Amino acid sequence: MVAAGTKAMIIAVLRETAVGERRVALVPDGVKALVRAGHEVCVQRGAGGEAGFDGGVYEAAGAKLVDSVETLLAPAELVLKVQGPNSEELRLLQPGSALVALLRPLDEPERVRELAQRRLAAFSLELLPRITRAQSMDVLSSQATVAGYRAVIVAAEKLPKMFPMLVTAAGTISPARVFVIGAGVAGLQAVATARRLGAVVEAYDTRDAAAEQVESLGARFVSFSVESADAEDAGGYAKAQSEEFYAAQRAFMGERAAASDIVITTALVPGRRAPLLLDEAGVHGMKPGSVVVDLAAPNGGNCAFTEPGRDVLVNGVCVMGRANLASELPADASQMFSKNVVTFVSHLTKEGSLVIDLEDEITRGSLITREGEVLDERVREKLAASALAGEGA
Repeated sequence: MVAAGTKAMIIAVLRETAVGERRVALVPDGVKALVRAGHEVCVQRGAGGEAGFDGGVYEAAGAKLVDSVETLLAPAELVLKVQGPNSEELRLLQPGSALVALLRPLDEPERVRELAQRRLAAFSLELLPRITRAQSMDVLSSQATVAGYRAVIVAAEKLPKMFPMLVTAAGTISPARVFVIGAGVAGLQAVATARRLGAVVEAYDTRDAAAEQVESLGARFVSFSVESADAEDAGGYAKAQSEEFYAAQRAFMGERAAASDIVITTALVPGRRAPLLLDEAGVHGMKPGSVVVDLAAPNGGNCAFTEPGRDVLVNGVCVMGRANLASELPADASQMFSKNVVTFVSHLTKEGSLVIDLEDEITRGSLITREGEVLDERVREKLAASALAGEGA
């Protein structure tokens, strides 16, 4: 609780407007936590509806419901969203206020420039450093957990066979074979879910350290002999490799895909197009009725036939380019997102006020704009490169 007489900080929670986005940044339990901390929480009416949280539950938790976006944002000092603001919301955000959301700064740097021009203190949840202190704030991991689980469920719905081996009077049903590419958080959750459903599971990752994690879940870790560069960056993400490495990797992926009923791809390098891991030949080599679920669809996809937001049929193989799998399970995804956000907001506040401490690694790493400036060096480099390309056009 804040000290008596301290002015409460006004926190606004916007309803999501992106197509297909059903999550909400703050659930009622999160409202309770922030109200207990002395903040005033205002929620746009209907914000949690898609996730199963109606307005009455928010009011019971201590939130004030507001109908108009303009009325909501006018007094707001801190604004919470899952995805970044649309053009109307950006126009109504007050200069000097703070924004916490998934902002895709390395993929959409021009949006960061707009945030800076609006003189917002914008915190991008994707850029939270992967350090022990920040684990409880890590929305990428929490949402990847949901996406990895959901990937297996949607694949099972499309696959024209059952997952487990069954011995019946009508004969023996062989188990489905699942191949997971990438053993990060999403990949490991996909492995665990497929195993629980009874599939025979293989998984691949460029990081040798992932083998033990995969095998602990009852799956087989597969690898090939081409030497790679350092496979993991300082943030814990798989690093980009040489084209020679990727060519050999694609051939290997094709072999494993041909022996599989389901392939789930999860490989992403922030700020870059997703690496192509399953090429045309790899898909054509798969059995009709097989399924590919590409979790890298928002960044172009790991599969040659992926179309973001669409399911595509290629010679009897269904390639699923679901762009936001976590949003398909909005109740649990929102609960986890909200818990991460509340922890992050608690980190940013002291005695009821927002405190931007640039000496703190978590604050400094996630703050991308402030007082009209773009602070993240990687975003500045992308903006500079874009400007040079425009001049040369």
